[in-house]
Amino acid sequence: MRAYAQVLVRPGGFGRLWLGTTVSLLGDGMTFLALAWLVLDEGGTGRLGLLGVCFTAPVVVGGPAVGLLLDRVDKRTLLIADSVFRAVCVASVPLTAAFGGMPTALPFVVAVVYGLLKMVPLAGFPAAIPQLVDDENLDTANALESLAFSVSTVVGPALAGVLVGAIGAADVLLVDAASYLVLAALAATVRQPLSPPARTGNPARAKPSLRSVAGDRVVVATTAAFMLFNIAEGMLLVVGPWLARHQLGGGASTLGALTAALAAGEVVGAALAGRGRPGRASPRLIGLCQAAAGPAFLAVLGAPSALVVGAGYFAVGALSAPMTVWAQSMRMRRIPPALHGRAFTALRTLMQGTPPLGSVLAAPLLARGELTAAAVIMAGVAGLPGLWLMLAVDTQEA
Repeated sequence: MRAYAQVLVRPGGFGRLWLGTTVSLLGDGMTFLALAWLVLDEGGTGRLGLLGVCFTAPVVVGGPAVGLLLDRVDKRTLLIADSVFRAVCVASVPLTAAFGGMPTALPFVVAVVYGLLKMVPLAGFPAAIPQLVDDENLDTANALESLAFSVSTVVGPALAGVLVGAIGAADVLLVDAASYLVLAALAATVRQPLSPPARTGNPARAKPSLRSVAGDRVVVATTAAFMLFNIAEGMLLVVGPWLARHQLGGGASTLGALTAALAAGEVVGAALAGRGRPGRASPRLIGLCQAAAGPAFLAVLGAPSALVVGAGYFAVGALSAPMTVWAQSMRMRRIPPALHGRAFTALRTLMQGTPPLGSVLAAPLLARGELTAAAVIMAGVAGLPGLWLMLAVDTQEA
């Protein structure tokens, strides 16, 4: 724990930015459950699939624009502006509902805005990490970023499951709006410059191209494998609510518990990944974790036992988190700093652009009651790319 504490309290503001991101992600962890429950109350599984698409697909459009901004403007300014704008958008749902006039389409509009701007914090915070910590602390900082997501989603969905029943799904979104404002306030206190690196030296080297990233076989291979893994997680995004409502019982609280189990596994996996020797990860080790995670998706077939399904969720999280931590540190070391904004945005856009495929695939299968087919597909698209990483990518290239 000493390594984590030293990174959090070091001068420069990493700890404050991490805290603000964690609080904001806590609100986000509550938001999808709240939106999903609003949509389920209105129209059932088909509309839930549409919400999953709205929540994730727009990132393909917004991602490239965000990448250009991250390499051209101060990251603090962008994070603050994004947080304030999204706070207003999310708050529009409970505010219109309070006056009895919430349009049916508004939850989908909010989900689209979330998707369009998703890459601002998702790529902006990682792009800032190399400017806030030393190279030897990258794994620890990246583990903390993963923990920020995981810890917040342990608490967020579980709390949302309780609050949806207590105050209603629409009012839960007020919490997310407040969390965005917390991130904006803490980002404003960071004094370490987060502007793009100055271009100096040889002009030919001053303008690195994304082609160099596209030519890096390790970066390309891990990104492709993660894209396929995220299809399985996109399917799980629809399978979870369906199981909670139709097979596991308990409603929103059960869905919150499943999501919390996934995030709890991510907490454990990220914590272990961040305390290893710097630079030890390889495509083979990343592939091993991914290959092992594939069969864990089959645990959804354990319904109606919530314990079995929850154990599978936990295993998926525990095995997927180290993949993320190690691959992100690897990319930070291999990609030129002047390209971090565009490269991280492009790579994460590609990876986050595939979950909608899973949502679209899962919804019709579940509408026909074909849970077994959905489980087998999830296990295959998640695990088989890991075997490919282990066997086809030369670990010496890393």
